Amino acid sequence: MNKSYFCSERVRLRAMEPEDLEVMYSMENDSRTWDVTNFTVPYSRFVLKQYIENSECDMFADRQLRMMIVRVEDDAVIGTIDITEFSPMHARGEVGIAIRKEYQGNGYAKEALCLLCDYVFGFLYLKQLIVHISLDNEASICLFESCGFVRCGLLKEWWRVGGRYKDVVLLQLLRSAN
Repeated sequence: MNKSYFCSERVRLRAMEPEDLEVMYSMENDSRTWDVTNFTVPYSRFVLKQYIENSECDMFADRQLRMMIVRVEDDAVIGTIDITEFSPMHARGEVGIAIRKEYQGNGYAKEALCLLCDYVFGFLYLKQLIVHISLDNEASICLFESCGFVRCGLLKEWWRVGGRYKDVVLLQLLRSAN
């Protein structure tokens, strides 16, 4: 496999490893992100350990893919990038990305997202990726638009957050015909 699918100058994507348990535990249980993840209760270490152990790291087998985002300079795990809602029949999936707070604002998310897009379009030949983003999350919208995603819909009052409903923008990236 072409290593460039998973490595840029500053970040690389890799499969989950058992040593990622504590980072995942911390990230998944950060209730400040639950509004975009649909989580309602904390995950236990046991459940996350089982998830890591049982994942085949094969999007076609698992119908999802989670990769760890690692900073090249020091091998620090700085976040995760996912494809969920994978539909092989329609060659599409939904992207999710989370960067740990202390690493945000450094361009790592864009590099990881570009790597993921290159992989799913250039190697797996998916047709499209989508993402749902709260309309007030301008940083995430800018991130995805900078990687070629375009707005294709607005979902009114789609997410309930803190007793209020938020509008969500739907962005899409189609594989270009070659």
